[in-house]
Amino acid sequence: MKEEDGLREKLWRRVEGWIDPFQDTDREVLPSNAWRFILYFAQQAKGPFLLLLIVGGVAGAVDAALYWSIGWLIDLLDKSSPQTLIADHWPKLVALLGLLLVVRTAVMVASALAEQQIIVPGFFSMVRWQAFRRVIEQPYGFYQNDFAGRIATKIMQGGEAVGDFIVNVLQTMWSFLTFVVLTTTILMTLDPWMGLVILLWFIAYVAIIRFLLPEMRQAGRATADQRSIFNGRMVDAFTNIVAVKLYDSGRREHAFVREGMVGLYDAVIRLTRAITTVRSAVAFTNGAMMATIAALCIFKWTGGGITSGAIASALGLVFRLNQMSGWMMFNINSLIRSYATIQDATGTISVRPAIRDAADAVAMPRAKGDIRFENVSFHYGAADGVIENLSLHVRPGERVALIGPSGAGKTTIVNLLLRLFDVEKGRILVDGHDIRQVTQASLRAQFGVVSQEAMLMHRSIRDNIGYGREGATQAEIEDAAERAVAHDFILGVSDPKDRRGYDAHVGERGVKLSGGQRQRVAIARMMLKDAPVLILDEATSALDSEVEAAIQDNLYRMMQGKTVIAIAHRLSTIAALDRLIVIDGGAIVEEGTHDQLLARDGLYAQLWKRQSGGFLGDRLAAE
Repeated sequence: MKEEDGLREKLWRRVEGWIDPFQDTDREVLPSNAWRFILYFAQQAKGPFLLLLIVGGVAGAVDAALYWSIGWLIDLLDKSSPQTLIADHWPKLVALLGLLLVVRTAVMVASALAEQQIIVPGFFSMVRWQAFRRVIEQPYGFYQNDFAGRIATKIMQGGEAVGDFIVNVLQTMWSFLTFVVLTTTILMTLDPWMGLVILLWFIAYVAIIRFLLPEMRQAGRATADQRSIFNGRMVDAFTNIVAVKLYDSGRREHAFVREGMVGLYDAVIRLTRAITTVRSAVAFTNGAMMATIAALCIFKWTGGGITSGAIASALGLVFRLNQMSGWMMFNINSLIRSYATIQDATGTISVRPAIRDAADAVAMPRAKGDIRFENVSFHYGAADGVIENLSLHVRPGERVALIGPSGAGKTTIVNLLLRLFDVEKGRILVDGHDIRQVTQASLRAQFGVVSQEAMLMHRSIRDNIGYGREGATQAEIEDAAERAVAHDFILGVSDPKDRRGYDAHVGERGVKLSGGQRQRVAIARMMLKDAPVLILDEATSALDSEVEAAIQDNLYRMMQGKTVIAIAHRLSTIAALDRLIVIDGGAIVEEGTHDQLLARDGLYAQLWKRQSGGFLGDRLAAE
């Protein structure tokens, strides 16, 4: 029994593995045109779709053969004696049984295997995987302009829509066209007028598609877009649920989400009106076609020009055609929706990254930590503002602090160094390498970063710390956690699935941990990475004084021999660093040690005097 189960599983896997869900090409940007997008992926699965094309055509032929066989059987029964029917016609009767039991079953099984076992799991996943790989390569700015949930939805829906579109064309539409051709041929042999009726019906059917479906297509695209907007608004509300609970006493979020739902409702209304119009037109056209064929059959039978079996075949074929055409129009509607979804998805998926590795980019070796900003300007695409003609040299092993009021450009300087954005003028060098001439991955490998908002993923604590260095052992992860004064609290963490300690999951963006706990996990991750350059953006701001003091010793030890760039609003935390650089309006206005800057009695001294409770507010005007 186990051997049979193993063989069955092996056969399933062989069929299901025809399309590798993780196969890819070297193409950097996916096609932005929906048709080219569909063809691009279809070409990667030619075999399965060729099988689907063959099966679809055979299915239409089998359908037509079955209805023709009904008429043949009725005429045979009229002409034959019950005593001699089987003896005289058993080969034909066996062939009819074979058509019903073997051929039809084989076609249906092949259709189910091709669609459900090969294309749905393999092809859908392949499209999603390739879309994800392109989107994840987009720069930081790309994600600032859209909802994360909206982007993910487009990847999910786009993969399904491409598969559904191709399956509908090759299986449903092709089967329908095959059936129409064979029906026309059969009826033409019975009476040319019947063939002409089917031909006229088909022309009217195509006219409906040509003149009424464009409105459905436009409405379908609008619906897909409004669905994404509505979904994005809900995700935004759920992601920021704490802010909603604390500040939305007036139910403003209801109005915001309701506005998205109204847009979706109006788009759906437009779409359903178009659908109703099309269905009404199809119902009238089909009714006229069936009534005409029935009248021709009766007229021809009264003149003795057609048998009862032929009438049964003709009416069976047109009734089936009526069924299929309604079903077909539903599938055309689905086809249009899928196409609209693909068009909507390509607007996000098929975008050339604004920041890319240069064609001749090289991998950067471990840095010594020499950093230079040479006449750097950056305005976030505006005419001016933020950073203007900045020059700065940080020597290897030097520990510097960037200080200044909110909006002075401190975080922008760090983001440019990490190449989350590209400079608009000038250049940035690390160990003499222009950062635009090295690979992004090797550049960012040089930096250990802890930001004011700890960046945690909804994974285990082990995974979050281990993200700092691929392949880190449990002992190395625990050592980093101990140095970040996180090990003890981690052992007491649990989640709703009863995972504990390092196995416990932290929730979206780490919401199941306190701010200080999240910060300590982030510091542990940075310690594990052990990068040559450290960027500390308010790294200890979420910690209480006792925990901060316990971590500081380990942080200072880790800083030895490394280049450090710290951003802090609490000036007391960075006063002991080698050099303090005061930024105002995107330019360096002062630099020196803590004592030197106090003696100069400039902006730094004013900020130091005005600081209250360790907090530096918005820009303070000079007295």
